[in-house]
Amino acid sequence: MSDSGAFIRTASTFRNFISRDPGSQFPPESGRYHLYVSYACPWASRCLAYLKVKGLDKAISFTSVKPIWERTKETDEHMGWVFPTSDTEEPGAAPNPFNGAKSIRELYELASTNYTGKYTVPVLWDKKFKTIVSNESAEIIRMLNTEFNDIAENPAVDLYPPHLRAEIDKMNEWIYSGINNGVYKCGFARKQEPYDEAVKQLYDALDQCEEILSKQRYLCGNILTEADIRLFVTLIRFDEVYVVHFKCNKKLLREYPNLYNYTKDIYQIPGMSSTVNVQHIKRHYYGSHPSINPFGIIPVGPNIDYSSPHDRARFTA
Repeated sequence: MSDSGAFIRTASTFRNFISRDPGSQFPPESGRYHLYVSYACPWASRCLAYLKVKGLDKAISFTSVKPIWERTKETDEHMGWVFPTSDTEEPGAAPNPFNGAKSIRELYELASTNYTGKYTVPVLWDKKFKTIVSNESAEIIRMLNTEFNDIAENPAVDLYPPHLRAEIDKMNEWIYSGINNGVYKCGFARKQEPYDEAVKQLYDALDQCEEILSKQRYLCGNILTEADIRLFVTLIRFDEVYVVHFKCNKKLLREYPNLYNYTKDIYQIPGMSSTVNVQHIKRHYYGSHPSINPFGIIPVGPNIDYSSPHDRARFTA
């Protein structure tokens, strides 16, 4: 938190890169890497979306943590991501299959004995060197897009094509600030002024997206790109969580005809729906932020059916 009561996100720490370059410390190898995610977390979910869209879920295994934060050690009060102790304890989550860690925190402590940062997901783990390759989702998705093409089932899918990179980067910048991180700036603001500023920026950005999507199927034209995946993970949580929990209630996603149908369009891409676990999403947000929702009560709705028909096919692919 800043002195003004505004939410400020800290930077990621582990920034290694898997590369096909000769001599790379982390070469792309099937079965070597493991992705730790939370279905609740949008940053982790966009990495999982890449696994599915690129057809890498056989080459890179993944495990989801439990949705609600718990104590990670008996010696302090830290609350964070933990693994279930059995396959039946938490549907959708699984015990950690490697390295003995019982929490995401323990993964960081295994990778660095003097680590002092936050214990976030996603975590891209190297089973060979028993360390964290990266915990920066924006860089993990770039690796998954290009560096594993020799073993990907869908190598022709390029979500960051060279001719659109400048446009994608520009799109990512204002969407991240206004929407992806914008909902958090609304939700975690502790004073009225930073909330008012964040919510204005959020809805200005949503209005801009709505305008763009009134003219074309996706953000950068009529092909799916990285920018769409990054926006989708926030939109899919918007009406279920952010409207209520983060006070983003000026306008529902369902009141934006283009954004709403666009969200359904992306949700219906093969494999994408498997990355969306609404129960984990709702249980995490409403159950893990006692400063916002002290009693942990989960609202009953709205339970949107994103598999229903959409109108995005009106744009030529």
